[in-house]
Amino acid sequence: MTATPFELGGVSVAPGQRTIVEMPAAQLYTQTPLNIPVHVVHGRQKGPVLLVCAAIHGDELNGVEIIRRVLRMSSMKRLHGTLVAVPVVNVFGFIHKSRYLPDRRDLNRCFPGSETGSLGARMAWLFKTQILDRATHAVDLHTGAVYRSNQPQIRANLESPDTAAMAEAFGVPLILNSVLRDGTLREVAEAQNIPVITYEAGEALRFDETSIRVGVRGITNVMRHLGMLSERKVPGHHVKPAVAGSSVWVRAERDGVFRSLVALGARIKKDQILGRISSPFTADEIEVRSPCAGILVGRDNLPLVNEGEALFHIARFDEVKQVAQQVEDFTNGIVDADPVAENDPPIAP
Repeated sequence: MTATPFELGGVSVAPGQRTIVEMPAAQLYTQTPLNIPVHVVHGRQKGPVLLVCAAIHGDELNGVEIIRRVLRMSSMKRLHGTLVAVPVVNVFGFIHKSRYLPDRRDLNRCFPGSETGSLGARMAWLFKTQILDRATHAVDLHTGAVYRSNQPQIRANLESPDTAAMAEAFGVPLILNSVLRDGTLREVAEAQNIPVITYEAGEALRFDETSIRVGVRGITNVMRHLGMLSERKVPGHHVKPAVAGSSVWVRAERDGVFRSLVALGARIKKDQILGRISSPFTADEIEVRSPCAGILVGRDNLPLVNEGEALFHIARFDEVKQVAQQVEDFTNGIVDADPVAENDPPIAP
């Protein structure tokens, strides 16, 4: 069925057209206007409205590159429905290479926001009312924090059948059945019956090629699942993800110099030595051991740690050995793949 024009931020996008809508967000203290650029790719045929957004935390950059690559794909010309892509939500944080807004608020704890509240509340309100409310489905792209890396994973509320189906369609081996936290984009979207998944991979302020390739492939998988893109002529290998019902953080028991002994995605056994913390001035050191079996999905990369600091994030699975093999096979397949050949040819810039 032929689509009708798509309206966003007072701009009308005709079927088969694409444009960038500059959404006024705020001003710098120099009174320079600050906009949130929103890419709208509107297909000729009716279909879902998929929101893909990145950098709600302004220093989480992998998603910015993921969206750039998705927008360059020639298959966007044959899109059913509408792709609404926001490479940088937290433009303040992006400018300052910071996770936070200028008032130190976390934008992903400010939803649904308010027209008359704090800067974070106002930006959350703008994003929700002008962008999120136009979507039928959403993918939110994140990385680990500064000095902390995440194994590619999906976090989702699996109690929602539509959300669970999107999470599986994304095509990564690990899904964390994650509770909805107050003030997050996921919470407000699910409250409006908008299925939303969060892709976590890599580290803040760093590009990680494997995480980027996985993200591009995952978004196109979701679009095929929703009927927005045609299926592959040659079906790809389907990844049956393992679901972690819980996870645990292993924290530093003392201050000192931290040395990790395990890689992301590794199989972890209970009581296994994960790393060591030593004094920078003596030969004293302590071992950091795992309290449980699981898969390492997050890790601190900074050698200098304080007591109580989170060092390792371990996801628990029923069949740990099998999941570890799935993760290894999946990662090797992504690394070996040609970054262009695995997708459609790019649109000329």
